[in-house]
Amino acid sequence: MTSSPPRDSARLASMSALLFDLDGVLTPTAEVHMRAWSRLFNDEFAARGVAAYTEADYFEYVDGRPRYDGVRAMLAARGITLPEGAPDDAADAETVCGLGNRKNAVFAAELEENGVSPYPGSVVLVDAAISAGVQVAVVSSSRNAVPVLRAAGLLDRFAVIVDGLVAAEAGLPGKPAPDTYVEGARRLGLAVEACVVLEDATSGVQAGHAAPFGLVVGVDRGVGHDALLESGADYVVDDLAELVPDLPSRTSSSPTASSSSTPETAE
Repeated sequence: MTSSPPRDSARLASMSALLFDLDGVLTPTAEVHMRAWSRLFNDEFAARGVAAYTEADYFEYVDGRPRYDGVRAMLAARGITLPEGAPDDAADAETVCGLGNRKNAVFAAELEENGVSPYPGSVVLVDAAISAGVQVAVVSSSRNAVPVLRAAGLLDRFAVIVDGLVAAEAGLPGKPAPDTYVEGARRLGLAVEACVVLEDATSGVQAGHAAPFGLVVGVDRGVGHDALLESGADYVVDDLAELVPDLPSRTSSSPTASSSSTPETAE
């Protein structure tokens, strides 16, 4: 009986595609979210004459929560009660959902005004993969994946993008369920066994491990090597440029995804 190749960096050479998470893997998008929350609440609290919003507030009340939950928690911390409203509230509505939608508008404005710089090592890996004939895709829970990629100057690299909008339209459960990553592989025309998942979050690593994909690489942006390994990563790197030497050695003669394709996602 022939044994399977070890699930380590050497296995990368036999893979046909890299599936990238976005926030924390390709771009440090958390910085943009922090600026957007600060603008939203500083304006809101100044108008109401309550204590100014601080960075400590972000970590205590907002970070890691769904958008409307973050709004609700932050308002409660200042003794402010607003009607719940509905997800389709206008951004100027004085409701929890209205403020949440306003935050999304401020996030978009932050991207347009200040942009977001991708991780240099991640760009090195994406470009090296394309040159080697390895397909690339983005699989993100974010509904802002396309504008973030555009702001980072990366949108033209990816013909396939499965984001939060695609997941909602297709009724796909989010990570740690593997469905969005499986959809990314399907849109590339590949079996999951031929694809690598690259993730910085334990939920995303769990998604890749559950399918199971051909390889799951954890990217440590602060979660820690042990947590990523315990969640199912085959191995962990601190920077994606570390993977370049393990890519297939073939060279692609075909154009990059940007020259002939439109990203498969909803905006």
